[in-house]
Amino acid sequence: MKFSLQLEELAMLLLGLFGFTLLDYSWWWFLTLFLAPDLSMIGYAFGNITGAFMYNLFHHRATAIFSYFAGFFLEVPGLQLAGLIIFSHAAFDRLLGYGLKYEQGFKYTHLGTIGKTNTTKFK
Repeated sequence: MKFSLQLEELAMLLLGLFGFTLLDYSWWWFLTLFLAPDLSMIGYAFGNITGAFMYNLFHHRATAIFSYFAGFFLEVPGLQLAGLIIFSHAAFDRLLGYGLKYEQGFKYTHLGTIGKTNTTKFK
């Protein structure tokens, strides 16, 4: 099952990369912005609840899809780019076993606990 889920995430990452090729941006934009959603971890400086909310907001596929389609319909390529970056980044994170966060702390995710006491559901 773990391999199947990782394969699905890889397919979504490739879909995000394909979507990026349809935009009129140089590849350095993608490479530069790919890790930008991780800046949301700064929310953990204000506690676990704020940290989980901020992290999840910028790692959630619904945020990515909404941003992309808002950019598409409003003809704002920057929103499309943001949506594709979030979508691709989220797929990459989940491919590595990092999921959306619970309010208990950073290491508690919807895919299981990350770290030394790893009990991920991707087994």
